[in-house]
Amino acid sequence: MTKEINQKTTTQDKVNTYESTASFLESLYKEIQILSKKKPDGTLNQHKVKIINRVLSDIKTMLRDEVGSKYLDLVNDEDLLQYSDVVIILSQYLVAMDKFRLRYSYMDDIDDINEDLRWLIR
Repeated sequence: MTKEINQKTTTQDKVNTYESTASFLESLYKEIQILSKKKPDGTLNQHKVKIINRVLSDIKTMLRDEVGSKYLDLVNDEDLLQYSDVVIILSQYLVAMDKFRLRYSYMDDIDDINEDLRWLIR
């Protein structure tokens, strides 16, 4: 049985970006969170900043038309930020990605046990 869904839609390009970046974002968040706990005052090097910003740039572009996008910043490559600062930035992106998924998708019951994520694409 299909659940009632909202009528908001997104594009296939945005869904593709979501699907290609979501797991990278989660992985980056977990890794930086671990580093933050090991070295609370540790700082990112330029290489890590470049890797993180590559993922965040794609996500920020995808979310540019969403309400909360104005709160999404890239990691500043001029200041060496502490790991804890980057955890906050990445957590904001995680929330924005979750809101995107909730707004433009729904779970469709395949049978009594399984569900499948469906996107609302225009």
